[in-house]
Parts: sequence; C-alpha cells; structure tokens
Amino acid sequence: MAQHNQTGKQGEEETVQYLLQHGYEIVERNWRYQRYEIDIIARKGNILSIVEVKTRTGNFFGEPYEAVTKKKERALADSADFYVISKDLNVEVRYDIASVTIFNGKSKVVLIEDAFYPFM
Repeated sequence: MAQHNQTGKQGEEETVQYLLQHGYEIVERNWRYQRYEIDIIARKGNILSIVEVKTRTGNFFGEPYEAVTKKKERALADSADFYVISKDLNVEVRYDIASVTIFNGKSKVVLIEDAFYPFM
C-alpha cells in the first residue's frame, strides 16, 4: 500500500477513536454511492454526522481541512441524501470535517462540526 494510503487509513482510524470517545456511534465506514465515498457516517442522538477525513503529515501545504473542495462538498451532500432516503431515516444531517495531522508518530484530530452547508 502506498504511503499516502496508509496515512489516510491511519487518519480515519484516529478519527473513529476520537468520535467514539466523544459519544458517537459509528454507523458506516467508507460507504459508497456511485463513484463517491463517505469516509465515516456517525450518529450522536438525532444527528447523523457525515465526516470527511483529511490527513496530512504536516501543514506545509496548509491544514488538512483546507483540501475539501466545493466539488467534494456537493458529492458528500448527494451521497448523504441518497443514504438517508435509502435507509428511511428521520434525522438531522450535519457535515463535519476531521482534520488529522500526524507528525513524529503523534496524531492530532480536530473535528470541525458544521464545516459546510451544502447548497442545492
């Protein structure tokens, strides 16, 4: 596996642990809709959190969360809509970004709740 794939996988695992420690239930991981993927779908109460994980080994190129584009936001919103409809859920959907930095073997997870509001 390429190094960047391992880094991404580690970031997702760190995020899952962070979410569990903060009272979330992990509903799905790497859920696919058409050619898109939602990294983590988590639930806390009546809130369904659609979590995009961005992981970097430093911030030379900016903070990890800055890599989420408008195109990615639209893809997440489309995927989340399909997920909620297909599962017949009655929940509030929130779009979060987990910005994970791994440096010298230590990781830092910053969860940005309500990171964006998709425009339809």
